[in-house]
Amino acid sequence: MSGPNSRGIYEARLHRVQAHIDARLSEQLALPDLAAVAHFSPYHFHRLFAAWTGQTLGDYVRRRRLERAATRLASQPRASVLDVAIGVGFGSGEAFARAFKEQFGCSPSGWRARWRAGAGNATGAKSNLDQAARTRAPDDAAPCLPSPNEPSPAGLRVSLVELPAVPVAYLRCHGSYGPETTRFWVATVTPWLAANGLKGRSLYGVSHDDPDIVPAARCRYDACVRIEPGQALRDAADRRAFATTLAGGRYAVASLCGDNAAINQAWRWMLRVWLPDSGLQLDDRPTFEHYPPSSLYDPATGRIECELFLPVTPL
Repeated sequence: MSGPNSRGIYEARLHRVQAHIDARLSEQLALPDLAAVAHFSPYHFHRLFAAWTGQTLGDYVRRRRLERAATRLASQPRASVLDVAIGVGFGSGEAFARAFKEQFGCSPSGWRARWRAGAGNATGAKSNLDQAARTRAPDDAAPCLPSPNEPSPAGLRVSLVELPAVPVAYLRCHGSYGPETTRFWVATVTPWLAANGLKGRSLYGVSHDDPDIVPAARCRYDACVRIEPGQALRDAADRRAFATTLAGGRYAVASLCGDNAAINQAWRWMLRVWLPDSGLQLDDRPTFEHYPPSSLYDPATGRIECELFLPVTPL
């Protein structure tokens, strides 16, 4: 299955999640439960949702709660602001008032008063008050999946491969993904590779956590190198080395040369545009970047040659 049929399944699942959220805005909405509604792996669901809608799951839920609250403030004049706040899932009136003002540019009471003042005017304008002043969703926030005609960045092409399991040694760092991980490779990993006689082998970068959920200081990143099974390893100067195996199986792979921003854009396009048309979905294996022995890296520009590996299984 691929193309329009595959995309239809993705859109139906996304709509199902959105409907589930709308029906339960007053409740605690747990990520595993929403992933189950969509029939997607909890491991990747948040990243997929953000790629599709242009908003993190938390931002989307917050926006829908505030939009529902704005409607109730206008249409339920006898309901107190606190009742409206609790009815859409806020734990306190203070937190609700702060969030509402950030979104709409005025207090909940001010919104209600301005709506009432405009209710009987000649134009009949009763909604969308203060749109010019309010804080909007990001420009790329989408209500559903993007157009399948959205061009791939730099002509990115995706192929499917069967990867055997790869034994690797790795050093782990904690911190935000991007420039910090680049510095980690240069300052820590490269000397460690040389000390173990591992230079010139395939390298892998595994990001274990979603930075939209996990605080930057807790995000885990493994800088890996292919080794022989049972190969002895020396630790790095400031941290231990460990051995593990990158899971084999079917992967969608795209090759590119770019800096951190280009790589992030490529990941986003694969998740947001390519995957819904592929007839595939993600499973619980982590995504990773592969740097073949022939990869070129330009420290002046940060551009590097790499392959993006997306673990896939039938939809």
